Amino acid sequence: MPLYEYVCEEDGTRVTALRSMSDADKPLEDPDGKNRTFKRVHSTFSVGATSPSTASSVPASCGCGGSCACSG
Repeated sequence: MPLYEYVCEEDGTRVTALRSMSDADKPLEDPDGKNRTFKRVHSTFSVGATSPSTASSVPASCGCGGSCACSG
């Protein structure tokens, strides 16, 4: 199951919840029991190599990492 981020509409508190995809947009119960409303927000992440040895040797193409026909 994926992790989803939610923000409280009243005070801006952010929480992360492990939920099924079918439940992702359903209302999230307040984890602190304060009856607050939480709305799902889109998460962002970044991946970066710290040295050439950790960089992928797959040529830049569609970004699939070499798992499709585009990588030759």
